[in-house]
Parts: sequence; C-alpha cells; structure tokens
Amino acid sequence: MRRFASPHQPTAPKARHAGGPLTRRRQDAALAVLIVVMQVIAACIVGKSWQAPHPARIALIVVGAAFLLWRRGRPLPVTAGTVVADIAMLTVPPHQSWVPMASLVALYTLASQSERRTSWSAGAAAGLWLALASVLIRPGEILGSLVYFDYAVVAVAVGDSVRNRRAYLAQAEKRALQAERTREEEARRRVREERVRIARDLHDVVTHHITLVNAQAGVARHLMRTDPDKAYQALSHIAETSAAALTELRSTVSLLRQDDDPSPSLQPAPSLDRLNQLLDSFRGGGLGVRLSRDGTHRPATALADLTAYRIIQEALTNAQKHSTTPTADVKLTYTDTTLWISITNPASPHHRGAGTGHGLINMRERAEAASGTLTASLRPDNTFRVYATLPLAPVKDDHS
Repeated sequence: MRRFASPHQPTAPKARHAGGPLTRRRQDAALAVLIVVMQVIAACIVGKSWQAPHPARIALIVVGAAFLLWRRGRPLPVTAGTVVADIAMLTVPPHQSWVPMASLVALYTLASQSERRTSWSAGAAAGLWLALASVLIRPGEILGSLVYFDYAVVAVAVGDSVRNRRAYLAQAEKRALQAERTREEEARRRVREERVRIARDLHDVVTHHITLVNAQAGVARHLMRTDPDKAYQALSHIAETSAAALTELRSTVSLLRQDDDPSPSLQPAPSLDRLNQLLDSFRGGGLGVRLSRDGTHRPATALADLTAYRIIQEALTNAQKHSTTPTADVKLTYTDTTLWISITNPASPHHRGAGTGHGLINMRERAEAASGTLTASLRPDNTFRVYATLPLAPVKDDHS
C-alpha cells in the first residue's frame, strides 16, 4: 500500500570553506617565514663550513618569499617575481647550488589555479631561465644546472594534479546536488499524483454511494404507505450501500496514515470481478441496468481493471442522477489487446453537449493514466454515451 512521504529529505551538511581571506593570508605569511628561515640556514652552509651569508642573498631571499603573500590572487606576476629573485640569487657569491623554494611554491600555485596551457608554459620558461642562468654562472656544472628545470616540471605537475583533483571533487559535488534536486522533484511529483489519485477515488466513492442512498431513500419514502415490504427492502439497500461506502472510504483514507499508525484492514481494490455487485447496487436504487459482453473474457492490467470499474461506476452514477428514464446499457467488448467499454443511457431533456463536470474529467484522467482513452458524447437519438478503451494484460507464452 502506498503512503504519503515528505519530498524533503534531510541532506548532508555542506563542507565549509577551508578558511576566509584573513586565514589564508596568515597561512601564506607563515609559509613565507618558513622559506626565509630554511633558505637562510642553507645559505650559511658553504661546503663543510658555516659562515654568515652575503647580505644581498638574504635580501633576495626575503624579497622572493614576500612575493608569496600575493600568490593566490596574482599567481602569474608572483611567479615572474620569484623567478627573477631566484635568478638574481645565483649571481651572488658564493655561487652554490640550492633549491629555489619561492619559485617552486609560486609555480605550484599557478598550476593549481590556472589553465594547463598557461601553467606548463610558465613552468617551462621558469625552468629554462633558471637552468640557463646557472650554466652561465657555473659553466663547469651543466648537469647540475639542469636540475632546476626538473624542479620546475615537478612543481607544475603537482599543482596540475591538485587542480584536477579539485575540479573532479567540484563536479562530483555538483552531480550529487543535481541528483538530490532530481530526487526531491520526483518525490514531489509522486506526492501530487498520489493526491490526485486519492481525490479521484474519494469523488467516485462518495458520489456513487450518496447518489444510491438518495435514490433508495426516495423509493422508500414513496413506498412507505403503499407497500411497506418494498420500502423495507429499500431501507435495507440503504444500509448495505452506506456500509459499502464506509468500507471503501476507510480503505482510501488509510493511504493517508503514517507509519506509526495502527494497521488498516486489508480491503481489496474494486475490480471487474465485483461488477455484478456494483450493478445490483444500482438496480436496488431503481436504475435498470442491462449488461452485455462480447468476445472472450481476458484479464486486464491491474490499473486498467480498477479504472474500468470506476468508469462504469461513475457513468452509471451520472445516469441515475441526470437521466429522466432510469435505464442504462453497459457493454464490454474484449479483443486480443483491448477492453472496450460502452455505457449508454437516455439523456435529460436539458442536457447539452458532452458535459464538462468533474466526474467526466476524472474518468478521462483515469483512462489516460491507464494508457487508455475515453470519450463522452450526446448522440442524435438523445442518448448519452461514455466510450472507453483500456489495455488488456499481455498474453503469456507457455512455450517461452
């Protein structure tokens, strides 16, 4: 049994950003200080001895590290500034080999934030300039100078992989949010369809049974003095009809129960198997109903079976309410794939056109929901006809 469910399901909390602008600036300042400390210590080591570094070297170390304070907002100018500072540092004696840490951090940042073409072009240019400057200053260490190009390539490669990883995670989060929105929209759509379906059932049940009770009460009142026995039978029909109405209403309204409510009684959905009972209830209310069948009886789909029952119920209810001559003809025609339903009754003299009431709208919507069709028309002989086609259940091949 289907129940209502809230279309708004709790969602996982979104991850907060790693930090605001002030936090990121503090992180960059701490990184710059760390680079200055490490490179000053490295500059103090000359060969196997320890000596104070050249003041120009310390100044260039500080300048290169200071550029990193703007590495997130302006990665390309920062990369250029750090590379120039590191190249200038190679010219300060003693001309020793060292790791250009400021340039490598700038190249990593550029690759993690910029397009691949830009980052790799900048990395290749920075590596070549650093290697060329080292070769010019130390001609005898060509192989050692080429390591600067390797440093630049590695920094760009690491930054590019981080950028790809971030893009992948952002795309995955976007897809997850889209899937969540789709699920919520689907849940809301199903809730709307369920409400419409329940509204149709309530309309059919209430209209049918109240119309019968009204007709039977009129019969009982008319026969109360002239034929008490038949009046008593009419009152018995009223009791049976009202009991059936309560049962169907209870079954329909039970769809609105919550999971923790007591379990409702299991009442089977109406189907064509109960058609004779339905027609007898109308006959008890004074409507003369004639039923005819053509073709070999075959089961319909579950939805079409319920729809056929409701269409006949609604059409006969309208016939009992509006027809001046209380008669109706119901005809079921079975083909290999389709059930054809025809309900015909004499029209009221005041009836005009095919009708646009809620009952007809509900019947059309029910037929369409079951992949069928329904038309209603006032014919030249002043009879009103409801004509529906509904799909039958597919035939199972015993040899498959």
